Order: sequence, then C-alpha cells, then structure tokens
Amino acid sequence: MTRLRFEFRAIGILLFALFSFSAANAAPGPATITYRRVFKGSTPEFTEIKVTEQGKCTFDLRQLDEDADAEPFEVGAPVRQKIFELAGDLKNFAIPSLDIQKKIANLGEKTFRYEHDSEVHETTFNYTLDATANQLMQIFEGLARQQGDLVQLQRRIKYDRLGVNDALLQFESDMDHRLLPEPERLLPVLDQIDQDSRFMQISRTKARALAERIRNSHDH
Repeated sequence: MTRLRFEFRAIGILLFALFSFSAANAAPGPATITYRRVFKGSTPEFTEIKVTEQGKCTFDLRQLDEDADAEPFEVGAPVRQKIFELAGDLKNFAIPSLDIQKKIANLGEKTFRYEHDSEVHETTFNYTLDATANQLMQIFEGLARQQGDLVQLQRRIKYDRLGVNDALLQFESDMDHRLLPEPERLLPVLDQIDQDSRFMQISRTKARALAERIRNSHDH
C-alpha cells in the first residue's frame, strides 16, 4: 500500500511538472488593439471596437446610460493588417501624448490601446494632428459606422419595414463619402431586402442597386 501511494504521488508530481512546463512554454496570445470614443451628447455616446490579429473582433455602440453589450463581428484580413501596421508606426501607442495640447472644443475622448500578453500601452486624446493616428482613427470610426448601418437595417427589417428605405439611404450616403472600410459586409442584408416581397418596391430596388454597386466595385 505504501509503495502504491508512493507511485501515485510520483505520477502526480510528474503531471504537475509537465503542466507547468507546458504553461510556461505556451504560445503567446494574439495581440489586441482597441479603439474607444466617449462623447456625451452624441449618438452613440460610447463606441468601442476591439480587433485581434487572428480576427476575433467585437463592437459596442451605445449610449452611456446603457449596459455594456459587446458583440462579435468580422473584420477582413486586409483591414486588420492595416490597423496593426498603423499601430506599429505609432510604436503600439508607447509614445508621448498624441493630443494637440491646446484648448479647443471637446470632440470626444479617444483612446487607442494595445495589448499582447503582459504588454499593454494606451494613449488618449481629444484632437491630434498626427496623420497616422488620424488614419487609424478613421478606419475604426468607419468600422463603427458600418456596424451602425448594419444594426439599423436589421432593426428596421424586424420592427419597421416602412423605415427600411431611410436606413438604405443612410448606408448609401456613407458609401458615397467612402466612410465604410468593408461595405460588402452588408451584402447579405441587402439581398434579404431585395428578395422579400413584404418590403416596398422602392426599398427592394434600392437594396438591389446598392448590392450591385458593391459587387461591381470588387470586380474591377
């Protein structure tokens, strides 16, 4: 019995050692870049987009008095690559303040944050003249606007079919101003509207035209 207990103890020690070795030598986790904008009185007042190297991304768009509700969404590899490239140019935010350091109107508190295992850097600003930071901010703001357009269309489809055309017009305006990094993400919902006879013909025609425009832009 004593020998059996000794063998079990030896096996336990070996397993613990193997587990500890595996944990110590585990592959590092993916890096994550977060963009957050807090601007009371705007819509939405709170915007947060998280993007990982591997593609696991979340968005949280809401008013400040609403509960946090981050949801997953997809960001294509080219956009993710550009985000991490720009962040790298900014030394992953291990830099002096980006803020202009002059008294100007409140334009919302913006934060860039980089996380990779134990490495964490972030920088917060109201307004910056840094071209790289502004380019990165525009990509994140575009992703937020794109998700906002998608959520709006999904809500109108479910609760307000007569309001679908207004949501389509907003999406079209954002496309016209080249604000959306990946408008093709809305193709499934545009096709859904086009093929559903419960929607007004004007909405179906608009959805079809927008879908064709997106598809044609990828063919050239």
